[in-house]
Amino acid sequence: MPKNTKSSKNSKPSKSAAKPAATSRKPILIGMAAVAAAAVLGIASYQATSPDAKPTVNDSASTADPGAGAHPELEKLARRDAKDPLAQGRADAPVVMIEYADFKCSYCGKFARDTEPELVKKYVDNGTLRIEWRNFPIFGAESEAAARGAWAAGQQGKFWQFHAAAYAEGSKEKGFGADRLKELAKEAGVPDAARFATDLDSAAAKAAVKKDQDEAYGLGASSTPSFLINGTPIAGAQPMDAFAQAVEAAAKAKK
Repeated sequence: MPKNTKSSKNSKPSKSAAKPAATSRKPILIGMAAVAAAAVLGIASYQATSPDAKPTVNDSASTADPGAGAHPELEKLARRDAKDPLAQGRADAPVVMIEYADFKCSYCGKFARDTEPELVKKYVDNGTLRIEWRNFPIFGAESEAAARGAWAAGQQGKFWQFHAAAYAEGSKEKGFGADRLKELAKEAGVPDAARFATDLDSAAAKAAVKKDQDEAYGLGASSTPSFLINGTPIAGAQPMDAFAQAVEAAAKAKK
């Protein structure tokens, strides 16, 4: 099949970095009907690329339709924990967007820089939207390390600052080795460097990342970024209009 030359809007791991297929894992917290519905996260994904490969789009791939409808089982995955340091927005906001992403993913970075700030300004700040982050490292050891670093920064109230530093233009190209993670923590304003280093390699960090990762694989997600907006799946770093449509539809449904 000929390939479209347009840029892909999400990334999948290379074969060497890929985890076992989602079908080999037990669904987490959701029934099989919800898994089938959530398969759009994988089916609507664009052709697999590595973060550094020239992206292509499979002609048969389609963008997830924000108007396709929400799935109540998936909406229940919102944690709505007011003390969650990896979330922003009111815990009782009518709309929750769950974001499954990897710090080594180019398109996650594009979303973080270009679209997420608009969503925050337009919907989070007025109480309509809550954003809940899920670490979904799929590109190997440095992805896992960056996820743990983000979690560790969150323990000191600096997750979103770490998120911004890690997704800054050109940051991914510097890698996420041990020294780089320390630099990112410093850029993020993490106050206690020693605690950050301890938390980074802790069992709690590994467990938290695995919990998020298992949730994503349990949904059938196989690429990043992937999203649920009140149970409506969206695959890829879609334009702002796609997210705005989904958020507004979800908010209207709650009235």
